[in-house]
Amino acid sequence: MLMTRFSANSNFQHGDPPRVGILLLNLGTPQSPRPRDLRSFLREFLSDPRVVEASRWIWYPVLYGIILPFRAVAKSQAYTSVWTPEGSPLLVISRRQEAALRARLANLGDAVRVELAMNYGQPAISAALERLRESGVERLLVLPLYPQYSGSTTGAIFDAVTRGLRRWRRVPALRFVDGYHDHPRYIEALAASLRDHWQEHGPAARLLFSFHGTPRTYLDAGDPYFCQCHKTARLVAEALELDPSGWELAFQSRFGPKQWLQPYTSERLAALPSEGVDSVDIICPGFAADCLETLEEIAVDNREQFLSAGGREFRYVPALNDREDHIGMLETLVHTQTRDWFADTRTDPELTRERARVLGAKNI
Repeated sequence: MLMTRFSANSNFQHGDPPRVGILLLNLGTPQSPRPRDLRSFLREFLSDPRVVEASRWIWYPVLYGIILPFRAVAKSQAYTSVWTPEGSPLLVISRRQEAALRARLANLGDAVRVELAMNYGQPAISAALERLRESGVERLLVLPLYPQYSGSTTGAIFDAVTRGLRRWRRVPALRFVDGYHDHPRYIEALAASLRDHWQEHGPAARLLFSFHGTPRTYLDAGDPYFCQCHKTARLVAEALELDPSGWELAFQSRFGPKQWLQPYTSERLAALPSEGVDSVDIICPGFAADCLETLEEIAVDNREQFLSAGGREFRYVPALNDREDHIGMLETLVHTQTRDWFADTRTDPELTRERARVLGAKNI
């Protein structure tokens, strides 16, 4: 008896045009702010060896014995404070990005499909891939919404997508965007968001670029994230013609006793008032969509820290989210990566069907 190990598109018909799939991806979010759902999300997230590069014998007792029982409860209130009636801010905004990009690509008609997935939690990558395959996608562009590459984010998505494709009988042509930290339209969108902010509020004494941190050991092992963060910040500052004394860069969200990328955002915010900086604008260019780390950690916790240290004014500049210039940049990335796919007109559907019929094919 033949054992079927590989699955195929159940809707396949000879002569169907090969469609292009665009898979948008972000990190993920718990189903709800309840400790039970947070525990499930953290278990999946922190079990990924791309995220925590440590011996499982050492890490799992910490994860299951300390983090999952206690951190989920501690974080529940933080998640509750940013949760919206529609759900997680990250997922709500990502859905808007998906819809906006799909609208931008509508002129391509039936030739393209856009799906959103999260690396951890829902909507799952496996389900998004299945929907793309059932719609006839044979060419797949994977677009992680991480401007700066890190093995712990972009690399983890590559692992998850290719793992999902392992059992496909017909593996699609695959292209993967590994980052866009210095893309001109990304830099201009960040600069434009700051110009808009300053037009309404005026500039603060200091602009702080805050990026999510990673352990220092990742940089030492060859991860380009640190360097790409610095390049992003420098290019935005140059686009805005900022004086070098008017801006700086730091890293947030460190966890555990090990050294992470420095300087730390929290320490810089605590020190700035004593250095004569009484107002600060803070932007987080590594986040394509606002989430817990921006809306609660930065806009609430770090704000209180700065004001408690003697600061006068703290203003968070929102992530690019579904701004028109941000979606336009994503559209440009798609077109750059797939232009030749859409230009391929070698297939004549009717001729393909007729030839398949002559050869005895069943799916016509």
